[in-house]
Amino acid sequence: MELRWLQYALEVDRYKSFTKAAHALSITQPSLSQQIQKLEQELGIRLFHRGHGPLSTTQDGMRFIEQARQIVLLSEDLVMEMNERRTGRGGNLRIGAPAITGGHVLPPLLRHYATKYPDVAITLVEESTDELEAMTLRGEIDLCVLALPIDVDHLKTRFILREPLYLALPREAVSFVPKDRSSAMIALHDLAEAPFILLKKGYGFRHTVLELCAKSGFSPKIAFETSSVETAQAMAANGLGITIVPQMVMQNDAFAPSYVAMASQPTRTLVFAYRRDRYLCATAQAFLQLFDEVSLPGSEQKKNDPQGGIV
Repeated sequence: MELRWLQYALEVDRYKSFTKAAHALSITQPSLSQQIQKLEQELGIRLFHRGHGPLSTTQDGMRFIEQARQIVLLSEDLVMEMNERRTGRGGNLRIGAPAITGGHVLPPLLRHYATKYPDVAITLVEESTDELEAMTLRGEIDLCVLALPIDVDHLKTRFILREPLYLALPREAVSFVPKDRSSAMIALHDLAEAPFILLKKGYGFRHTVLELCAKSGFSPKIAFETSSVETAQAMAANGLGITIVPQMVMQNDAFAPSYVAMASQPTRTLVFAYRRDRYLCATAQAFLQLFDEVSLPGSEQKKNDPQGGIV
């Protein structure tokens, strides 16, 4: 059995299409089909259901793909580690983050890193939380920035910072917000009837907001969904609902919503995440080491911070 056959099977399973997988592998579709047939003949089982409908992976194929992915990843890790032993630090760093969070956390770190390691090519990937987790597990990025909790056992985390969360309310008086705002804080359950503006499914902060509402004894009435925290804030400012935001994205201009603290004083915790069972490339190790040497606002307690999500 050839290693490339495993790689071919993984791509077919990923794209659920021989044509798309062949394109990703830069080979012809007939050649890919022949190689998969050779693999199936050697194994004595069918890996994929072929027919008029969409291609699907068989039950045996799912087990094969699961094990093949581990073999391919271990092979890539071994080659990477041996190359680094031979030539020194690798030449690439692939790091992912949600767009808004990454835009606040990563630039100062990347500036220091680029200055210290000018020969390392840095690739920044901006995706939703779910996609970042998946890309990290597939080995497509070395590190990613995520918010706790993370429901993936295969990911190891390194604390970045903890920050408070705030309500973002309409600038003008509306019926669904308590009229008396003289108090410095509002209990979240007092806004149970308000229309909420949430991030779309797949974004970790959506889960954070839903968990906060659940802890306050209600399920929010979702009026709008968006993929942008900035859009959510603009909609809240204009009276279309309310939302919750982390401190780092709070605006300070005439168009900003009204920010109010919550009585429960919740926070969120950001971490770097990477595969627990894979070799962490030298460029990523150097990035984490540099992070330990650079101070970020809110990260002063990073050395001894306990693991946790919403507090």
